[in-house]
Amino acid sequence: MRMLVGRKGFTLVEIMIVVAIIALLAAIAIPNLLRARLNANEAAAISSLRTISTACESFRAAQSPVTYPATLAALGAATPPYIDTTLAGGTKQGYGFVYALVNANQYTCTATPVTANVTGTRVFFVDESGVIRLTNAAGNPIE
Repeated sequence: MRMLVGRKGFTLVEIMIVVAIIALLAAIAIPNLLRARLNANEAAAISSLRTISTACESFRAAQSPVTYPATLAALGAATPPYIDTTLAGGTKQGYGFVYALVNANQYTCTATPVTANVTGTRVFFVDESGVIRLTNAAGNPIE
């Protein structure tokens, strides 16, 4: 029997072990990354609602007679704009924003995930009080 001298390379078993370790690490890491992205989208939605609330109050203070804006687009089209054009378009970072003028002294704005349980799990709401409220996807208030 002759022995092969200088033989280089990995055996099939060694390669399979490395692939199994990589698969295990991916199985642990990927759900955490998805949860982090979902949390970031929800935090951005809350921040955007705060921005809309502040912009509405600034807009109202500059009007004579005082009134809230008719649409989000009106906040983005003002000179200078109160909010960025992306938010004025109604969608930002996985959330859709629906603004409604109730009357000159009242408005509502709701932030809903574009894709439920993917871009977000909670629905956020703000009105002229400036208090941000939230519900789960089923519409039930979260205490």
